[in-house]
Amino acid sequence: MKRGQNERSYLKDSPQENASANKYSSISPPASPEDQVDNISTTYFEEKVPVPEYIGQVFSFRKLWAFTGPGFLMSIAYLDPGNIESDLQSGAKAGFKLLWVLLGATVIGLLLQRLAARLGVVTGMHLAEVCNRQYPKVPRIILWLMVELAIIGSDMQEVIGCAIAFNLLSVGRIPLWAGVLITITDTFVFLFLDKYGLRKLEAFFGFLITIMAVSFGYEYILVKPDQGEVLKGMFVPYCAGCGSVQLTQAVGIVGAVIMPHNIYLHSALVKSRDIDRKNKREVKEANKYFFIESTIALFVSFLINVFVVAVFAEAFYNKTNMEVNQECNATGSPHTDLFPLNNGTLEVDIYKGGVVLGCFFGPAALYIWAVGILAAGQSSTMTGTYSGQFVMEGFLNLKWSRFARVLLTRSIAITPTLLVAIFQDVKHLTGMNDFLNVLQSMQLPFALIPILTFTSLTSLMNDFANGLVWKISGGVIILVVCAINMYFVVVYVTTLASTLLYVVAALLSIAYLCFVAYLAWYCLVALGVSCLDFGSRLGLSRHTDIYLLNDIDADTVVES
Repeated sequence: MKRGQNERSYLKDSPQENASANKYSSISPPASPEDQVDNISTTYFEEKVPVPEYIGQVFSFRKLWAFTGPGFLMSIAYLDPGNIESDLQSGAKAGFKLLWVLLGATVIGLLLQRLAARLGVVTGMHLAEVCNRQYPKVPRIILWLMVELAIIGSDMQEVIGCAIAFNLLSVGRIPLWAGVLITITDTFVFLFLDKYGLRKLEAFFGFLITIMAVSFGYEYILVKPDQGEVLKGMFVPYCAGCGSVQLTQAVGIVGAVIMPHNIYLHSALVKSRDIDRKNKREVKEANKYFFIESTIALFVSFLINVFVVAVFAEAFYNKTNMEVNQECNATGSPHTDLFPLNNGTLEVDIYKGGVVLGCFFGPAALYIWAVGILAAGQSSTMTGTYSGQFVMEGFLNLKWSRFARVLLTRSIAITPTLLVAIFQDVKHLTGMNDFLNVLQSMQLPFALIPILTFTSLTSLMNDFANGLVWKISGGVIILVVCAINMYFVVVYVTTLASTLLYVVAALLSIAYLCFVAYLAWYCLVALGVSCLDFGSRLGLSRHTDIYLLNDIDADTVVES
């Protein structure tokens, strides 16, 4: 059905007729890039995992197992080296006092991931594809560039994390740039595991998550944190004696946990299950099991993050550089130069974190820490590459060969990473990590606003569109998260202490806020604020849904 025919048909039917039709409308989008090319060009979806049929069962473990996979791949973004660094800094600077912030950020992340999964399940399109069909050309290109910046920033942290792990494991023999090159090579190899079956690829990611759980769990058992303090920090939303340092760290936790590119990734990963989207019962069931699976996956990632926070809270909270230097000297560590002889509070990152663990708890603690960081970096850089591929294919409708797409998406992120690795020393990367966290924080609205917009459209989501409660709560959550991250950006910019940078930041902020306001306007129209629908008043459309729903054919079928 052509778009014009769709609009005429929609406008011809009266609201009463549409309301009385006891049918389930499923969106059948134009063929995606994967469907339009040969098998060799497909990405990730060469096969779809079959879902067993159990009529009348409220819950089935076999069915949950069939849906298990996408949520765990999504959860890896909650365990990347940037998150691990945020965790250890939280423990070292605030002790156990910010665990409740980590818990709250993870719960908010789960609610946002639920929206992403529902979009993919109900429409059969991931968020980048929907954005490509909904937004005009110029905003669409700007949105794509912003998301690419977020992916590049995340990928740089992940690849640098792998390189640091190689450096620690080799006792400094593998320099940072060499670790980056190794990561590039093995990522290419691992990415083609999906040629041997989707479930094998998902099992490999599960293996990497297990390595992280065992590695950081070992450190947790070794350090033996006070369990009462862990529970108190997790469930008592208060931070006694906290100042600006702890507040900034709390904001950093939220920014590290909720990643913009992860929304795009999750909406694509759920397409890997064999679901009849014309069957309302199957779609509803898929949404339920994907939510359960995501909850389990994020619970596992939360526990791993808690392990890291608790280890550094117990062992290194309020430690001074002098104390650490003396301990490293006593144990014969070659890294004593990392800690100056002063009474300043210990500053740690993932590199120094491994060193201090080795100084206080022996070489085994250092090497096991490095193995965990390697697993975190390797898994997250692979899922980051998938995010890049989905985003590029969705926004640009690429029809390239599989190898060319992987090469391009890798090159975009790896080139700046390699330059940083060549010109930066492994011991001085904290400043770059702060900058990358700020970069990703700024990109959050470009994932959160579109996902709320499109999951609120009844013309796109049908019976699965957000209800009033979800619209209001989703809007509030997104507003709070974006405000928190903007505070983080402002704090970072003010520390630069440069008038020229202030002026540049102010000019960029004006353009940035104008684009965010444009996306917010679109979102408010989708949420039902009809007084803002200037498009229909100007003759751009005759109905809000038609105005927002471009190039999508709708088939009306009887619910089975």
